[in-house]
Amino acid sequence: MKTAKKTPPDNEDNGRKKANTENVLGRRELNRALLARQMLLSRMSLPALDAIEHLAGLQAQSPNAPYFALWTRLNGFAQDELSRLIRSKKAVRIALMRSTLHLVSAADCLTMRPWVQSVLERSLNGAFGKKLEGLDPLQLASAGRTCLGTEPLALHEIGKRLNVAWPAHEPAALAAAVRSLVPLVQVPPRGLWGESGQAVHASAEAWLGRSLSAEPDETGFIKRYLTAYGPATIKDMQAWSGLPRLRETFGKLRPQLAIFHDEQGNELFDLPGAPRPDADTPSPPRFLGEFDNVLLSHADRSRILDDKYRKRVITKNGIVRSTFLIDGFVSGTWKIVRERKKAVLCLETFKRLTPRELNDLTAEGLQLLHFAAGDEDDKDIAFTLAE
Repeated sequence: MKTAKKTPPDNEDNGRKKANTENVLGRRELNRALLARQMLLSRMSLPALDAIEHLAGLQAQSPNAPYFALWTRLNGFAQDELSRLIRSKKAVRIALMRSTLHLVSAADCLTMRPWVQSVLERSLNGAFGKKLEGLDPLQLASAGRTCLGTEPLALHEIGKRLNVAWPAHEPAALAAAVRSLVPLVQVPPRGLWGESGQAVHASAEAWLGRSLSAEPDETGFIKRYLTAYGPATIKDMQAWSGLPRLRETFGKLRPQLAIFHDEQGNELFDLPGAPRPDADTPSPPRFLGEFDNVLLSHADRSRILDDKYRKRVITKNGIVRSTFLIDGFVSGTWKIVRERKKAVLCLETFKRLTPRELNDLTAEGLQLLHFAAGDEDDKDIAFTLAE
């Protein structure tokens, strides 16, 4: 484990410093630190809600993604534990960081949503700014809340109802505006394992019966980010949150943080007591679901995803495929194909695996099949090598 060695601030140059070798964290050291904080070096015995809060939320663009995220990180996790949290309103699905859908605790929903409000508004302006010209945002938000006053609604229904008052504007643009201006949570059965249903929305305040935080704690969110994703650069946290101009807040926190550098000289911030395992710490195979946080929370993702594999994992339209880790790094993709009463885990590897890696990955894959397709009588694993 490395200890922080601070460099005098007058050596600073746009977040880069002349680092001595004692202060540098290599790619594998950053990898092991990330895996340790993401509960991917070894599964933890935690309630699902505690894990969700530790990770500062889970990516939820795919309804089942949070279930796979928790299964691969927690001992004995079963789908119903998360489904119960959603039904009881202890966890909710809402657009947050980078204006993307996340699953968070109710408490985090109320504090995170105001913190990233500007991110959602910027995303809205980029996609629909010209189509919303001339509209008063406060008036539009109020009308959206009125629409949702009696029952949860799908976005297309919100847009259709608002189009009556604003016929010159596209329903899709009106609905997108409400999604950005009003904190909308997706209500069950959306997001429940094994259940289907279109995404319908209610305001977070109405659903949870509580008001949003008036003063989000940005320094607290930086510490939480570092807890789950550090050591990290300012650009890394900006990439995770979607928020620009965090340098001033990091500057205020500097005396409380450990300072490192990566091999390119970029300044890395961390919490002094956070785990930083040795580079040769063993890392077992792990399966990650679609859009897993660990692949989307840094500007420089090379600590877990090699650039040469990036296009195989992240598609042009932004889909992030389900992947698996070998020795801590993304080494292939996976999907489960169901045929009659049979479930096949199809693994596409990016490189040739050793016999031991194949055996360990197969053992973990059988557990994944038991979790995701336990009702199927016959289970199998099929390997292919990507060209």
